[in-house]
Amino acid sequence: MITWLHNFHPQAVLLSFGPISIYWYGLFMVAGILGALLVSFKLAKHYQIKSDTLFDLAFWLIIFGLLGARIYDIFLQLPYYISSPKAVFKIWEGGLAIHGAIIAGLITIYFFSKKHHLSLWRLTALFVPGLALGQAIGRWGNYFNQEIFGLPTSVSWGIPIDLLNRPWSYLSFNYFHPTFLYESLGCLVIFLILITTNLYLIRKQPLNNLNFVWMVSLYMLLYSILRFSLEFIRIDDAPYLFDLRWPQIMSLALILASISLIIFYPHAKKKAD
Repeated sequence: MITWLHNFHPQAVLLSFGPISIYWYGLFMVAGILGALLVSFKLAKHYQIKSDTLFDLAFWLIIFGLLGARIYDIFLQLPYYISSPKAVFKIWEGGLAIHGAIIAGLITIYFFSKKHHLSLWRLTALFVPGLALGQAIGRWGNYFNQEIFGLPTSVSWGIPIDLLNRPWSYLSFNYFHPTFLYESLGCLVIFLILITTNLYLIRKQPLNNLNFVWMVSLYMLLYSILRFSLEFIRIDDAPYLFDLRWPQIMSLALILASISLIIFYPHAKKKAD
């Protein structure tokens, strides 16, 4: 695998049929979505969510999740998109920010839960294991687009980046840290932790709102720690605030939110009861 990563020079286009092209990025995005949905549908019966309800929610999550991911990335890279407005529609070139998808997904689940009189925490917890798996799969699209790579490196698993895709300050370097791979493996570990926790809770006790809150908080905490750490070696453009990259600011906010939920939700629930 290391040799393959080191020597293989990816191309963005997988197949072409006349004017129609299938991109590696799109293939892995679709594979990630399907993987996430498969996990969610497997867990649905334990969460007491009907398949029809899950189909309806999944449909809106895919639409608004992709839309949110794109809008979020546009705002982060606003000068670029202002100078190249046509690039807004070229999603096959990348530019889907996971934090935007998470925000849009939460908003979608909130309104869906209100409309169908379902628990927000139950629906959100149902999707987070699959989301982690989907991220692990989808990150490979960044490899084939030669994006989301890290600092130059001489390690054996460094990936080659074409000259046109390197930042100006790194034109003299050939191999870079595969941060997409680090995040993919990290998300896979998060998925295994979440699915194992799910199976344990399902066997030991009936699932309840406290379990759902812990599940959502665990995902936010683990992924945010992973993302915060990886941002130190990523070299793609990102806005800075307080000497931190913007994804690190978002990660810190999610870490604080998850810790707060873990600490304070049980007390709030006791008072409500």
